[in-house]
Amino acid sequence: MTAAPAALSLASTLQTTPIVEVEGLDRDFGAVKALRGVDMEVAAGEVHALLGPNGAGKTTLMRVLCGLVAPSAGSAYVLDTRAGHARELRERVGFVPSGDRSFYLRLSGLENLVFFGRLHGLRKRAATARAAELLASVGLADVARRPISTYSHGMQKRLSFARALLGEPAVLLVDEATHDLDPVAAQQVRAMTRERAEAGAAVLWATQRIEEVVAFADRVTVLDRGAVAFAGTVAELAAAGGGDRHVIRLGAATQQSLAELDRALGALGRLQPHRGDRADALLALGPGVTLGAALAALVAAGAEIVGCRDERPPIERAFLSVTGVEAA
Repeated sequence: MTAAPAALSLASTLQTTPIVEVEGLDRDFGAVKALRGVDMEVAAGEVHALLGPNGAGKTTLMRVLCGLVAPSAGSAYVLDTRAGHARELRERVGFVPSGDRSFYLRLSGLENLVFFGRLHGLRKRAATARAAELLASVGLADVARRPISTYSHGMQKRLSFARALLGEPAVLLVDEATHDLDPVAAQQVRAMTRERAEAGAAVLWATQRIEEVVAFADRVTVLDRGAVAFAGTVAELAAAGGGDRHVIRLGAATQQSLAELDRALGALGRLQPHRGDRADALLALGPGVTLGAALAALVAAGAEIVGCRDERPPIERAFLSVTGVEAA
């Protein structure tokens, strides 16, 4: 691949699909293999979620893509520029790290953003105007002139997101942006992220909040111990979890004990108490058994069933399934 021009505009990136290309990517830290043969693509206008348990390699992948860490093997390209060339990627990639200590604590939020805006090549007046606009958009306008040392961790996270948007990047890498934010602030950050995608940016969004990808992400990659455990749409991930565990609520007309109902199920499944609630029971279906068949057998045995729900949300169940974590 050839390097793109340094002054590449966001509009021209729309002709490059995918914008982010990762193939056979490895990253070793001594004997530790942080990434193992990772393949992934992120297209223009796409919010691509990156899921995985702690230590799965999400942050390492982000750092490779923004040029902070070099791959051990394989390739990673951002806007036709090979990852590892940090200077060439600086103006094209916005990075929101999971834990950021790179602000100047004695300076105000406004002064910090103006400083970083100048590094992006903005003149002072333009940098000041852009900084003020972004501070307002992340809800920090009223503390713009306060020193960073007085900011809470959540406020610093919002400031970090604002800094990533200074250059209106064509690629936005977001690592746990909403982890320490309240629901309102988290929604604001997701809305700003979606706006960047709608403007043509490619977004890679790493998160531990599994539920937030459902109505937010277009596609998802799940990493487990440095390798890709799943890649596809959010709907496909939800489907990968199956649906073999359900919580049923028994009505007052049920005369049989749970032990008796469990025996009545036989090979159809198991029925056990659910978290100490006498009215609820956990139904685990046997291999190939449908929920309807199991419920019919319980009703035939004398159970009054007044409610039934999945034990876990589909997306959480799927995450546990594809990463090989046994459901508790």
